[in-house]
Amino acid sequence: MSALYIVLPLALLIVGVAVALFIWAVRRGQFDDLDTPARRMLIDDEPLPPSRSSRNDVDPPTVG
Repeated sequence: MSALYIVLPLALLIVGVAVALFIWAVRRGQFDDLDTPARRMLIDDEPLPPSRSSRNDVDPPTVG
């Protein structure tokens, strides 16, 4: 029975912190858009422009 005096306030404290963090996240807009991140991987990226030089066609440095 004496353990209940320790565990119950501790449990209430943990629940209170969890609720406070949830309210903080809602106010900061963490749950505003739940669809776009899931669909973002389906959107094709624009191709990168070809680079002027690649590792294969670079001339070695000359000495002298």
